[in-house]
Amino acid sequence: MSDATLLEVRDLVVTVAGAAGLAGRRVVDGVDLALERGQCLALVGESGAGKTMTALALLDVLPGGARATGRILLEGRDLASLAPSARRRVNGSRIALVFQEAASAFDPVYTVGEQIAEGLRLHAGMTRRQAWTRAVELLEEVGVAGAAERAHARPHELSGGQRQRAMIAMAIAPGPALLVADEPTSALDATLRIEILELLARLQATRGMALLVITHDLGVVAELAERVAVMYAGRVVEEAPVEALFARPAHPYTAALLRARPRLAGPPFVAHAGTAIPGQAAEPGRWPAGCRFHPRCNLARERCARELPPLLDVNGAEGMRRSACFFAEEVR
Repeated sequence: MSDATLLEVRDLVVTVAGAAGLAGRRVVDGVDLALERGQCLALVGESGAGKTMTALALLDVLPGGARATGRILLEGRDLASLAPSARRRVNGSRIALVFQEAASAFDPVYTVGEQIAEGLRLHAGMTRRQAWTRAVELLEEVGVAGAAERAHARPHELSGGQRQRAMIAMAIAPGPALLVADEPTSALDATLRIEILELLARLQATRGMALLVITHDLGVVAELAERVAVMYAGRVVEEAPVEALFARPAHPYTAALLRARPRLAGPPFVAHAGTAIPGQAAEPGRWPAGCRFHPRCNLARERCARELPPLLDVNGAEGMRRSACFFAEEVR
């Protein structure tokens, strides 16, 4: 693990318990990731790929019945080896999560200002007055108009965009080194989506924190990320710098995702739906033998149905580009 590496995930497996008498199902299956300090990495893929479970495992907040194994190294510390009390101190202070639904991050009983201030008192040791003052400053930093007044509001009294900004303020309050954003714009309209993406980019730049964005939206990837890891059926199937991946994907699934994007063609500029990926995504934990994408892949051959391709460097790129496809060069 180099000095520049903030987060390193090795062979992460998440298993969800089955019904009585049934074995559990793997929903994340051997994920390796690395994220440098100050960098933005996007984790992208269809619903059910395992993206959110990967994010929840990083903060040890998996739902009941789910269990993670593997190594999660943050700033050189193996989080899995920490006592529960130490792990709680790391969560929030060094790594924080922005939820997909802002309402789920707040207690409806307390004001937004109280809930932001609580994290500052817990992680930064501030007094009540200091924490409240800082909470208002954070609301101003994330662009909540009338921050001093809105701090006294309860979550339901804020608009959707204000709640999203307030949730981001709560997440960044203790100054984490890594912010994990799970589908941060999925519930917002187009205008608010752009505003939140611009806010996250600005906060990353001004605070120097790393950002892990979980998304199915390639537009979000293009706006925010420097690197992207593509997940399919519980595994990372491609990882590359964003520009290289968009220009020349090295896995058939990535290429299919890019073809599925809506686009403008013209002039005259007319919106066109993308080309749908054939077939259905593999059900979590019930994956086909061999390459898990092979039933939907137009390049699949007999070998693909027998062997699970490893995630390897593409064309000697030494970690810069990796693909889990036997025919990566043919895809490119």
